[in-house]
Amino acid sequence: MKRDEATEAQVRAARPDCSTWLSANAGSGKTRVLTDRVARLLLDGVLPEHILCLTYTKAAATEMQNRLFRRLGAWAMLEDEALRDELRQLGLDGPLPPDRLAGARTLFARAIETPGGLRIQTIHSFCASLLRRFPLEAGVSPQFHEMEDRAAQILRADVLDRLSEGAHGHLVADLAGWLSDEPEKLLAEICGNRDAFLPARSREALFALYDLAPDDSREALLARVFLGGEMALLEAMVPALSGSGANDQKAAAQLARITAPDLDALEILESVLLTGKGAKEPFTAKLGKFPTKGLQNGALAPHMGALEDLMRRVESARETRLALAAAERELALHRFAQAFLPAYEAEKQRRGWLDFDDLVTRARDLLSDDRVAEWVLYRLDGGIDHILVDEAQDTSPVQWQVIERLAHEFTSGEGARADVRRTIFVVGDKKQSIYSFQGADPREFDRMCDEFAERLKRTDAPLSRMMLEYSFRSAEPILRLVDNTFDGREAAGFSQDQKHRAFKSEMPGRVDLWPHVEPGKEEEDETDWFEPVDRVGERHHAVILANRVAGFIEKTLGTPLPEEIGFSGQYRTRPAHAGDFLILVRGRGTLFTEIIRACKQRALPIAGADRLKVMSELAVKDIGALLSFLATPEDDLSLATALRSPLFGLGEQDLFTLAQPRDGYLWAALRGNRDAYPQVMAVLDDLRSKADFLRPFDLIERILTRHEGRQKLLGRLGEEAEDGINALIGQALAYEQTEVPSLTGFLEWMQTDDLEIKRAPDSAGARIRVMTVHGAKGLEAPIVILPDCAEPNAQIRDSLLDGDTGTVWKASAEAQPRVQAEALERAKDANQRERDRLLYVALTRAEKWLVVAAAGRLGAQGNAWYDQVRLGMERSGAEPATFDFGAWGADEGLRLGQADWSALPHEPAPEILRQEAALPDLFRQPAPLPGALLESVSPSALGGAKALAGEDGEDVEAAMLRGTVLHLLLEHLSALPPDARPAAVPHVLAIAEELPEDTETLASEALAVLAADTLTPFFAPDSLAEVPLTAEIAPVGRIHGIIDRLIVTPDKVIAVDFKSNRTVPATAADTPEGLLRQMGAYAAALAQLYPGREIETGLIWTATQNYMSLPHDLVSAALARATTA
Repeated sequence: MKRDEATEAQVRAARPDCSTWLSANAGSGKTRVLTDRVARLLLDGVLPEHILCLTYTKAAATEMQNRLFRRLGAWAMLEDEALRDELRQLGLDGPLPPDRLAGARTLFARAIETPGGLRIQTIHSFCASLLRRFPLEAGVSPQFHEMEDRAAQILRADVLDRLSEGAHGHLVADLAGWLSDEPEKLLAEICGNRDAFLPARSREALFALYDLAPDDSREALLARVFLGGEMALLEAMVPALSGSGANDQKAAAQLARITAPDLDALEILESVLLTGKGAKEPFTAKLGKFPTKGLQNGALAPHMGALEDLMRRVESARETRLALAAAERELALHRFAQAFLPAYEAEKQRRGWLDFDDLVTRARDLLSDDRVAEWVLYRLDGGIDHILVDEAQDTSPVQWQVIERLAHEFTSGEGARADVRRTIFVVGDKKQSIYSFQGADPREFDRMCDEFAERLKRTDAPLSRMMLEYSFRSAEPILRLVDNTFDGREAAGFSQDQKHRAFKSEMPGRVDLWPHVEPGKEEEDETDWFEPVDRVGERHHAVILANRVAGFIEKTLGTPLPEEIGFSGQYRTRPAHAGDFLILVRGRGTLFTEIIRACKQRALPIAGADRLKVMSELAVKDIGALLSFLATPEDDLSLATALRSPLFGLGEQDLFTLAQPRDGYLWAALRGNRDAYPQVMAVLDDLRSKADFLRPFDLIERILTRHEGRQKLLGRLGEEAEDGINALIGQALAYEQTEVPSLTGFLEWMQTDDLEIKRAPDSAGARIRVMTVHGAKGLEAPIVILPDCAEPNAQIRDSLLDGDTGTVWKASAEAQPRVQAEALERAKDANQRERDRLLYVALTRAEKWLVVAAAGRLGAQGNAWYDQVRLGMERSGAEPATFDFGAWGADEGLRLGQADWSALPHEPAPEILRQEAALPDLFRQPAPLPGALLESVSPSALGGAKALAGEDGEDVEAAMLRGTVLHLLLEHLSALPPDARPAAVPHVLAIAEELPEDTETLASEALAVLAADTLTPFFAPDSLAEVPLTAEIAPVGRIHGIIDRLIVTPDKVIAVDFKSNRTVPATAADTPEGLLRQMGAYAAALAQLYPGREIETGLIWTATQNYMSLPHDLVSAALARATTA
C-alpha cells in the first residue's frame, strides 16, 4: 500500500519490534504514533497487561485511551476489506488472512477485560500504584493518601509552630533573623529540594560553596581591611569633605557615622569608596574619582596614598564580606531544614500522607534499594515488556530515574521474561519543554537518549533515533514564521536539522502582526468611591489592546474561514464562530482580565478564565460569608454580605433600613423584624439549628440544595459560578479527610488565596477561550491570538537556586556574592530559553490564522516576543499592512500569507431549528404525597405467652439479654472446630454490647449444645445460620424475622429456633402459645419460598440440649389464632 511521506514516517516510528527515541514537532501526530504503536503491539500478540504507557497529564492519558478504544471498537465492526485497509494504513503490509482479522476484532474485548484496564497513566499514577503494591518494601502506609496542597501548607505551618515552641526553637529564631517575608514560600521550596539539605552538609562544605576557607571569619576579614590608622584618616577627611561640593558633603555625612572599625564601618566604606551596581564596572574602587580633584590635589593630597590603599582593601574585602554573610545565612537555613524536614516527614508518615514529589521519590528509592529492588523488579518484570513514554521533554530527572530502573532489565537482556523481545518507546520535543517549575529539564531528553542508546546496543532491539517534521495542524505561512523566528536559537532546543514542513501544503493561512500599542501615561481620573482601586484607566494600553482584540473577534464572527473538505486536500470556507478563537497569554494579569471584560461588554460568547482562584469567586465568598455568620452570629459584616448576596437577595435599601437605626448587632435587628423578612428568617433559623451538628459539607449542601442556593447563585452570577461552587464542595470533602470536621476549622481552611482549579479546555464549546500558554499545551484552534507579547518579567522568584557546587539561598541583589549572582544569571538564561520554547508552543497552536500583538514596554534587549516575531516576519517576507481598529486606533503592522479567502467556495452555516418540546402536564403539577409505608411484624410479636405458666427465673429484660448472648455464642462458635471453641469464647463475648452476670454458665450451656451428638446435623457446614426472612402472610401482613438455623434439602426444609427458657415443656403440645405462633409464621413464609417441599419447624432447648419437632398442624393452628385475634 502506497503511503505519503508523512504517514510513512509515522508508520516507521510505530514499529513494535524496535526501541525508538522520537523527536516530534508540534502538530506532527505523536499521539497517533503512540496509539498506533500500542495497537500494533496488541496485534502482535502482546498482552495488554504487559504494556505500560506513561503520559504527562491525566488528560493526555484519557485522550490516548479513548482514541485507542475507538479504534479497537471500530475494528470489531468492520467488514474484512475495510479492516484490511485499516491495518495496512497502520503499517501491516504483509498477508492478512482471516485468522489475523479475527484476532484484530477481539482486541477490543481483550483490552476491556484486562484486569485493571490498559496501563495508560501518568508517572505519578504509576508510582502511586507501585507503592500501593509494595507498601512495606517502600516504607509507606498501605492506605496512604495523596496530600492536597492546602493540607500540605497547613501541615508545614503546624510543624513550624511546634519547632518554634520546642527544643529547636533557637533554629527557628536564627532563621527568622534572615527572613524578609512570610516563611511559607521558603518552607515549600525546602520541601521541594529535600536532596539539597539531607543528608546534612557541614559548615566547611557550606563555606566551600562560597569559596571560603574554614578559618574565614568576620574578625579575620576586618583584620585584613583595618590595618591601623583608618580612624585617624577618616577624622582628617570628614572636615575637608564637608567643606567641598554636594557629593563630597554626602560622603562626609556617611563617613561621620563610623565610630569603630567594624562590619558596619566596612559597609559604609563600600558605599562611599566603591562604584554602584549601575556603574560600567560595578563595585570597584573609585581610584582617581574620589574625592573631587580639588581635594585630591589640595587638602587631602597627603592622605591620598593611604586612602587609595584603603579603597583597594575595601574592594577586595567586599566579596568575602558578602560570602561570609551568605554562608552564615546558608548555615542557619541548613540547620533549620535538618530539623524541619524530618519533623515534616514524620507528621506525614503519622497521617499516612504523601505529596506528589513523594510518590516519585519513594518509587525511585524503592527501585534503587539493593535489599528489595531485585525482588520488586522481578515481580514487575513479569508484567511489563514494553514501556512507552509520552512528552518526554517534560520528564524530570527523578522521573527519569524511575523509568531507568524499570527498564534496567530490558537493557541487560535478563529478567523474568528474558525470552521475550522487550522495547522502550520515547516521544518528545525539546522545543516544547515549558514546565521547569515542575522539575522538567530538557537537557535530560538528550542525555537519556544517549544513555539508552548505549545500553540497548547489546540487545536485539537497539535504539532507533527518529524525527517527525511534518505538521498536520498548521498552514505553511505559520510554520515558515516559526522556523525563521527561532533561527539561531539552538541553546533553547531549536536545532537546524529539525525544520517544519506543512503536510497540508494547500491549506490557506495567514499571520498578522498588529501595530504595537505604546505605553501611555497613567491617568488620574476622578472615579466614584465604589470603583475598584486597581481598575486601570480607559486609555491604558492594556485596555486599548483588549478592545482591539474584542473588536476584531466581533468583526470576524460570521466571516469566511477556510476548512478542509473531508481529507481531500481541497478547501472551502464556512462562517467563523466563537469557538474558533483561542486567546493565549503568558499570565493572568491586567491584560487577561481586560480582554475578558471587553468581550463580555460586547456580549461575545466567552468561556471565561481557564483557571480560577476558588476562594476569590463571588459565589464562594457569598457562601463563606453565610458560613462565617453561622459560626459567629455577632459578625455583622458577614451577615450583611450574605443578605446582599443572591442567597437572600436583599437590596441596599433593605440593608440600610435594618442596619442604620440598630442599637446592637445586625442579627438582633433582623430578628426584631422577623415579620418583614419571613423567608430570610426561615432559612437562617433552619441553618442555625443545624450548624452545630452538620459537617461543613452537609451544611453547604443544605444551603445549595434544600434552600436553592445553587439555583439562586447561578441565576445571578451565570454558569461560570458552577465551577467555584463545585470546587468549594470538593474542598469541604478534602478538609474532612485531614481534619476533624467543624465549621470554625473549615472557615480557617478557607482562608487562602492559593487554591486554583483548572477548567477543562474542551468544555468551552462554541465560545471564545482565553487561557495561558501553559494551559493550552496540546490544544489547537483555527484562529489564535497572542496579545501578551510585550517585555517579559525576567524576575526569578525562586529563593533556592542551583549553583555550580550545590543549591544556594538567594539574597537581595545588593547582598549577593559572586556564587549567587552567577547562579541567578544561569537561572535567568534558563528562563529566557524557556520563554523561547513557550513562544514556540503558542505559535504552533494556530491552524490557519495567527495574530500577534503587544501593549506596553518592549524593552531594549529584543527579548520581547513581539520583537522576536517581528524579526521572524521580516525574514519570512512579510509585507506591511494597515490595521484599522476604529475608535481604538489604526496603524501599520505586518502580514504574512494569504489575506483574501473569497475565491474559495463557501458553505453557509446550517440553520438550526429549535423546537420547544411539549411538556406533559404531570411535570407541571406537584407530585402526589406518598402513601403510608407498610409496617412489617416480627414473628415473635404475634401475641401469646413465651414461657410456661409459673416459670421461675429472670425478669423479661434479663431473659432477653441472656438469650441474645447465647444466640451470639452459638452463631460464632459453631463455625469453629470443637477443640478451638472454648478458647474463642472470650473473643465472642467481646463482641456483645452488654453481658449478663453469669457469662461462664452461659458459655458452658452454649458449648454443651454444640457438643450434643443429637444436635450435630443442625450445625453442619451445609446448614445456614441467622437467615433473614420476609413474606406477606394474609391477613397478618408482612412479617420480617431471622431464623436461627435453616437446613435446605431437595425434598425438605427445616427451620430451627434456639430457646433459652429455664423450664422446658415435656411435649410439643405443651409449648407456649407465642413460640408456636412464631414457628407457624416461619412455616407459612417458607412454604411460599419453597413450594412443593416438606416444611418442618422445631425448637432447640438450650437448657436440656434437645431438639423438639413441632407438628405442622400445631403451629398452623397457633398462627390461625394469631390472625383471628
